[in-house]
Amino acid sequence: MKLRKKTVAKPWGQRVLPDIFGGERTKSIGEIWFQPPASVTPALMVKYLFTSEKLSIQVHPDNRMARNAGLPSGKDECWLVLDAEADAVLGIGPKTKASDAKLRAAAALGEIENLIDWKPVKPGDFYYIPAGTVHAIGPGLQLLEIQQNVDVTYRLYDYGRPRELHLDDAIAAAKAEPYRMKFHQHVDPDTSMPISDGPYFRTFQVIGPDIDVISNVPASEWQVIPLQGSVKVRGKLIKAGECGLCTSASEINLSKNEKCIIATNMK
Repeated sequence: MKLRKKTVAKPWGQRVLPDIFGGERTKSIGEIWFQPPASVTPALMVKYLFTSEKLSIQVHPDNRMARNAGLPSGKDECWLVLDAEADAVLGIGPKTKASDAKLRAAAALGEIENLIDWKPVKPGDFYYIPAGTVHAIGPGLQLLEIQQNVDVTYRLYDYGRPRELHLDDAIAAAKAEPYRMKFHQHVDPDTSMPISDGPYFRTFQVIGPDIDVISNVPASEWQVIPLQGSVKVRGKLIKAGECGLCTSASEINLSKNEKCIIATNMK
């Protein structure tokens, strides 16, 4: 099926989007989501993000903490950088391990930006963000985000914006240690390849009709995101800027695909 596109205006968004999303807009668009019918609850959610300002410094809980709070799961996520200004950065983890007390004090005093490891990024950079990773997205970026499908974010710091912070929950969720670079890679734009493998979902880049990269992958949920060209999912045409959902790789026709990202659950 083709998922419904939801456009979300944000003050930190961008006015000029890629042509596949209509180019120049009258409002600053921060997010584009893809949502299923109410009768369907996928394991994963796909979003595009467009930033002109820094997003909050935040953290997501793991499965154990989330379920203790009555949520269906925690929230691992990943980012593929699609476009980036020359000075664009992602904040991922602290530069050195931080105690709960140090993290709390830095957040309360507005000094937490200095603790964060701000990593320069360029198109093709991929970062898997395990739950518990303290993180922030900088300005001047266009990202594809794939995440566990649960709406839970604990903000540590928001640059003085009038939004709720969640210091107690954020400190409890945070694993305040440097990011492990084994979760990062640079994705060759011209190569079909697995990008990430678990623990809660897999991602792949597929160039052209190269079905081999996703053959024999055990999964019951497939989200297909064309970046160039188009793909048929259960007979529905899914174009660049859209997202399709199906239950089997056999329901994906890549004959007109130029480049797509495919995300699956862990069966």
